[in-house]
Amino acid sequence: IPYFFVGDEAFALTENLMKPFAGMHRKHSTQRVFNYRICRARRVVENVFGIASAVRVLQKPLILEPEKAQLIVMTVAHLHNFLRKSTNSVNIYTPPGVFDSEIQGRFIEGSWRFMNTGNMTSLLPLQNLARRSCKTAQEVREELADYL
Repeated sequence: IPYFFVGDEAFALTENLMKPFAGMHRKHSTQRVFNYRICRARRVVENVFGIASAVRVLQKPLILEPEKAQLIVMTVAHLHNFLRKSTNSVNIYTPPGVFDSEIQGRFIEGSWRFMNTGNMTSLLPLQNLARRSCKTAQEVREELADYL
């Protein structure tokens, strides 16, 4: 199984971008368990990007050499981890309810989704790609679903 990104229905399935199986699936089926776990992983990523978007340096494209951009992103990640672990700042930096959560199978949006961070221009528009997935990508998803 290759390294991969997680996405939703808006993305095409590729060997390096996994998304949930379409449609409804019976309880405890391989596809339903896979969908739950992929969506849960995506929620973690969305929470991180949502909280990190409050850091001003990430509110605009980083027009830097890749090494410098990587250094900035890693610094933000370390700062985030430090603030989350510090008993003095955890309730100020990430108060209860700031992250998305799930209660008895019901999705609860975190308060970060409603923060006004100004004009969110940190992501550049992507070109549209074909949405039909190749057989190899489907095979990778099936193998991953069996693994999970």
